[in-house]
Amino acid sequence: MIDLYQKTWNEINTQIAHRMIQIRKRRKISQKELAARSGVSLGSLKRFEQSGEISLQSFTKLAIALEVEKELESLFSEVPFSSIEEVIHGQNK
Repeated sequence: MIDLYQKTWNEINTQIAHRMIQIRKRRKISQKELAARSGVSLGSLKRFEQSGEISLQSFTKLAIALEVEKELESLFSEVPFSSIEEVIHGQNK
């Protein structure tokens, strides 16, 4: 199925940041506490929660501190083929 509305990188990052905020709040962890647990600076955490901007390393540290690293580990593990050419190319490896 063709997606007529493709999200921008900024929309995706913001959505992910909001999901992380929800997890943090659900677990009753303050920003200060999450920063301390993860080793990510409080400023970086606040910027991430406001804008979705963060390094991959810091994002991974936050995921580990929130105990959601399994979701990161499975990211892209079952990506469907997008075309028959991709299937053929994938079989040649």
